[in-house]
Amino acid sequence: MFRQMMVYSLCVICVTCIQVVYYEKYQTIDKLWDKNKEYFFIYEIEDNSVPYNLSLEIRNNDLYPYQNLWLFCTEEQPEGSFVRDTIECMLADDFGKWVGSGLSIHHLSVPIRTKYIFPHTGQYTFNIRQGMRDDRLKGIEQIGVRIEKNL
Repeated sequence: MFRQMMVYSLCVICVTCIQVVYYEKYQTIDKLWDKNKEYFFIYEIEDNSVPYNLSLEIRNNDLYPYQNLWLFCTEEQPEGSFVRDTIECMLADDFGKWVGSGLSIHHLSVPIRTKYIFPHTGQYTFNIRQGMRDDRLKGIEQIGVRIEKNL
């Protein structure tokens, strides 16, 4: 009886927390990330009645010299309005241990919106620019955006 209850509970948890990858794209940074270089991600939202989870995907190597990474993000909505944000991503803990998964390339997923309802259907453009003090930042291999339907 206990075993059946555990299996049933696990099934309920799995079904209620389904996340379907809707959009995922990475862009490779060529050795150094110039302070003025922006990376653009264009995606189409066809159904704005369901919630989505959005995350920034960061892949860095061991040469990245800092604990954190500041990013300037801008989202252009189909109606022409802009949403701007500054996001701090913690890539290492206080002892210098990388918090992402991987050995020589470390992958970190940074949630930026959870259960978000897009205000409009249509084409969105999300752009990312590094906000560190370095004019040319080393150690970031790829930057990406991941959008999941939160069903």
